[in-house]
This record gives sequence, structure tokens and C-alpha cells, in this order.
Amino acid sequence: MIAAEYFILAACVLLAVSVLASKASGKMGLPALLIFIFIGMLAGSEGVGGVHFDNAPLAKTMGVVALAVILFYGGLSTDLKAVRPALKEGVTLAVLGTLLTALVVGLAAHYILGLGLETGLLIGAIISSTDAAAVFSVLRARGVHIRPGLRGLLELESGSNDPTAVFLTAGMIGVITAGGGSYWRLPAAFLGEMIIGAAVGWAMARGTIYAINRMDLDYEGLYPVFTLALVIITYYVSSLIKGNGFLSVYAAGLIMAGRGFLHKKPLIYFHEGVAWLMQIAMFLTLGLLVFPSQLAPVAGSGLLISFVLIFVARPLAVFLCLLPFRAPLNEKLFISWVGLRGAAPIILATFPLIAGLEGSGYIFNIVFFCVLASSLLQGSTIPLAARLLGLEVPPAEARVAPLSLEDGFDINAQMSELIVPAGSYAAGKKLFELGVPREVLVVMIYRDSRYLIPSGETEIAGGDILISLGEGPALETLRTILVSGPAGAAAA
Repeated sequence: MIAAEYFILAACVLLAVSVLASKASGKMGLPALLIFIFIGMLAGSEGVGGVHFDNAPLAKTMGVVALAVILFYGGLSTDLKAVRPALKEGVTLAVLGTLLTALVVGLAAHYILGLGLETGLLIGAIISSTDAAAVFSVLRARGVHIRPGLRGLLELESGSNDPTAVFLTAGMIGVITAGGGSYWRLPAAFLGEMIIGAAVGWAMARGTIYAINRMDLDYEGLYPVFTLALVIITYYVSSLIKGNGFLSVYAAGLIMAGRGFLHKKPLIYFHEGVAWLMQIAMFLTLGLLVFPSQLAPVAGSGLLISFVLIFVARPLAVFLCLLPFRAPLNEKLFISWVGLRGAAPIILATFPLIAGLEGSGYIFNIVFFCVLASSLLQGSTIPLAARLLGLEVPPAEARVAPLSLEDGFDINAQMSELIVPAGSYAAGKKLFELGVPREVLVVMIYRDSRYLIPSGETEIAGGDILISLGEGPALETLRTILVSGPAGAAAA
């Protein structure tokens, strides 16, 4: 085999090992990203793999594309019902909270480590954003469930604070390369980037939905290819016109999440798989980029910055930002603790390397060490924190529905699950006796972990779940009939 074939084989082996290792990471209570990084480090020049890789520009390009794809999926898969009530809190944390975190960490790096003020603030900017995927992968693997509102807040903050961190990092690099003194330009530049980024994201989302709904491609598999291409186009178009590309792709995904369009669910599943592929490839690459022997000399400094980040900067930012919203103390403590660092800080740490800043290697190693410390300490204790703070809720019953209604247009109906309470009017009656509205079709009945196809003679039992298709008002009428009968529905 030629060298290229060896490379492809090795890359696929690393991917397969990473996927298998992600299962073990969940059982150990560690974020999957930590396992991916360690595998990359083991495969690197100082590990058993012996692969020498120190191409920071290539790592940055791969990281930027991967992060764009991940952010788009993050927006597209967002539960808007859970996020909407926490919109103000989430945006405040994503912007002001990220800025405060960067400022506190930056000042600590300046005064404690003796770095220049600009260099310290650059480290703070790089490490200021959080990673939702790391948090939820640990919660999911350990079977910990938190209320949807709190989950929505964490999801919104972590998905939308990367653009702020990217801007702060680029801004500080600009200040350093310009010789300092241009801080006053940053607020206006930030506002401009965010407005352009949001506008591009909105336009691309609407354009993508319009195209999908009106294109009639011969092969359904072409729609995912089309949307993936548009994600990358969205990022680079926004960046070329001085917008924030990361905000654009996240906003595009978020807007599409709230709209109906053809092939929506298959597209979400596709982008979930691509996002995982990008995440694994990105962390493997970043693991290859780091030299473990260079982490030992910065261990002391890294521990100090990690301590400030975890126990001072993050809690201070959370408590100040949530002060006007009167959030419960236990939720503020939990939000403070789950501010895990992930993909974005390590990617942003390559920016100074490419810019050729003095001490850029030191900055990269400090940031890398802080990400590892955050993942090990916070990642392994998130389930314990949720339990101690009384934030666990009972899990919803997990069922694999055999049917789903594809989002599209010209379909004035919805699929709904209607529960038959024990001892209610419907329990013990046959389906034809209930007086099901003409606008509703009972498609299936879920009973004793099995799905039944009903007929008019099917007898309804307490605890049954009727999977029904119909218009909203008619579904509500049937819901009332199930509990109190036709008379109750008429009275309602």
C-alpha cells in the first residue's frame, strides 16, 4: 500500500477507536472530547503512534469548518419551546457573561502570571466560551435529567457564546499587532459583526428553506449535500463581508429549527452524524497538534488560571448576569459549575500561532491545559452537582415512535399522543363508541411496550396512548372525550 492508503487506514482506525471509546467516556463520567483529545495525543509524535503534526494553519482551517458545522447542528436541533423562555438570560450570559469571564481571567493572567495586559486579556478571550455538547454528553451518559427550562438556558448560552469569544480573540490579536491603544474601536466593531452575522444567517436560513421546499431533486440523498454546502457558504460569505460567520451558521440553524420544511427530520439526523464526525476529527487533530512534554512546564500556571476560571470568573459572571432575572440560587450554582471549556478555546488558541505573536506557543499550551483541567474536574462531577443541588427531574418515558409527520407545507394537521387515564370515560370502551371527531384519525395505540393498529372494535384500556393525526382543535376535543366523554367535550 502507498503512503496515502496508510494515512486513510490510520485515520479510519482512529475514528473507529474514538467512537468506541466515547461509550467508555460516558460510563467514567468524562466528556467524550477528552477521550478524543487523548487518542490524538497518543497517536502524535510523542505517543505510540509517532505521527508528527505541527501545522497550526491546517488545524485552524479544519477546526473552523468543523465548528461551523457543529454550531449549525446545535441551532437546528434546538428545542425552541425550551429555549424561548430563557432567551434574555441566555443572550445576556452569551455576550456579557463571556466578556466578564474574559476580563477576570485576563486580569488574573496579567497580575498572577506577570504577563503583559494585552497577552493576559488574549488568554481570557480565548478561554471565555463554554461547550454545551460536553455538558449534555455527560448528563446523557450518566442518566441525569434536568428541567427543560434550565437545559434550554445552557443550550442557548453555549451555542451562542462562541461568536463573542471569536470576536474578542480576533480583537485582542488586532490590538496586540497594532501596538495597543485601539480598544475603543471594539464595541462598534462587535456590534457591526453581530448585526451582519445575524442578517446573513437569517437570509441563508430563509433561502435554504425556500429552496428545499421548491426543489424537486431526483434523489433524496442530495438534500443533505445541498444543506451541508450551504452551511460552509454561509460561514465564509458572512466572514468575507465582515460579519461573524459562527453567529451566522448558528442563527441559520436556529431559524430553521422553528420553521417547517420538507425532509426536516432526515436532515437533522444527517447533520447530527456530520457534527459528530467533525467533532471527532477536530479533537483528534488538536490532540495531534499538542506536544505533551510542553504541558508539564505550564502546569503550575495552567492550574492557577483554571482555578480562577472555574471558581472565580465563571461564578462571578453567572451571578452578575442573572441578577436581574431572579434565578434560584441552586440553578445559578449549577450554571456556574457546568461552564465546561471545549472545542472553541483550543481552536482559538491556534489564532495567535498563525499570527506569529510572541509567546503564542505558551498561550496555546496554557489554554490546552485549562480545557483538560475543566473537563476532568467539572466534567466528572456534573451529575453529582445536579443531585446535590436538587435539580434532577424524573426522565420522560423513552419510546421509539414508528411514525412521524414530516414537516412541510399544505398539511393542516399534527401528530399527537393522547393518554387515556385509568378510570376515565374511555377506559373499557371500544374505539367506535367514543365519538372520535371526523377530523381525527387514531393511527396506533401504544400499550404494554407494543404498538397496536386499531379498528373500531378495539377496546381502549387505561394507560393506553393513542397516536392520533388531526387538526389542533379536534385533537383537543378527543383529549377531553377520553377523560370525561362527549358531554364533557360539548360543555368545554
